[in-house]
Parts: sequence; structure tokens; C-alpha cells
Amino acid sequence: MRPPVWLGTLRQWHWISSALCLAGMLLFAVTGITLNHANQISAKPHIVTLDSALPKPLLAELQLAATQQHIPPSTQQWIEQQLQRSINPSLVEWPADELYLALPRPGGDGWFSLDLDTGDFLYESTDRGWIAYLNDLHKGRNTGEAWSWFIDIFAGICVVFSFTGLWLLTRQTKMRPSTWPVTLAGLVIPLLIMLLFIH
Repeated sequence: MRPPVWLGTLRQWHWISSALCLAGMLLFAVTGITLNHANQISAKPHIVTLDSALPKPLLAELQLAATQQHIPPSTQQWIEQQLQRSINPSLVEWPADELYLALPRPGGDGWFSLDLDTGDFLYESTDRGWIAYLNDLHKGRNTGEAWSWFIDIFAGICVVFSFTGLWLLTRQTKMRPSTWPVTLAGLVIPLLIMLLFIH
């Protein structure tokens, strides 16, 4: 007896979804372990600091523009040269007599401040290493919109992979009587741990 056509389609959805989510599942599984043992994984942060001063002509321009909380292009260009990265002026904070910008990123942190009276510029960057970077990818912390979309799409593909796998399991019950006890164990074991050991 030939298998129904829809079964072939289901198998195709299953293998395509498994191929698409393979790398992501490995990443999230490994970083699940590293996050679970974060206290036991030692990492020495690498901190870089930069102390400089905004040139006086640029400071004068900035002081005039600061009343409207605006960064002149020349000042922005100077700051980006110091940081060796671009900045988003709309994220700049303007506390009293200061220009401040937080620069968080996966696996690290950073910030700079610029004194509007003296032009003193202070920058600090902290790098916590590759494990922290991958852990932040797992959590979606400071990863931006593209990675956020990837996580959502990846989760959707995992749902397709899981449900097509579940449906294919129903085809195996006659040949493999242990199918449903093993599947049920996958549900009951975490449920029992939550009820008995997590308070």
C-alpha cells in the first residue's frame, strides 16, 4: 500500500525545518548550558578607556547646538573617529552640562561622556569575551532588530519541526510501541521537576 501524498509533504516540511534550524538549535543548546553555569565560567573583562578633549572650535559649535540638543556633523565625525564606530545622535542623552551616550552590545558594554563646559571626553568599553557574546545572542540582549527577527523566525521554524515530528511519531506507534511512553516522558520529566524541585 502506497503512503498518502500528504505524508511525503509532511516529511519534506520536517526535514526542511530541521535543516533550517540545525545551526540555531546547536547555538541555543550550547548557550543554554553556558548560561546555566554562568557562575562557574570565569571570564576576565577587557576594559579599554580613552580620555581626550574636544577641540575648542568644535566645542564652541557644540555649545551653541546643545541648547537644541543637537550634535553638529563635525562634532559627530570627531566622536566617531575617537570611537572608531558610528553613533546614533537620536540616542544621545543630555543631562546638565554633559553629553552622554550608552553603547551596549552583545558580550560587552560601553559609554562615553562629553563635558559641555570643558570639552573633556571620556570613553570606556568593556569586552566580556566570546562566551558572554554568545550568551547575549541567546537572550537577544542588545542584539538589534535583525537578530530579534531571526529569533522569532527561528522559533517559528522550531514549532514546525516539532509538530511535524510529532505527527510523524504517530505513524511509528504500530512499529515502535515505546514511541508514546518516551514522548510522554519528555513532557512529564520537566513538569515533575518544576512541581517538586522549583519553589
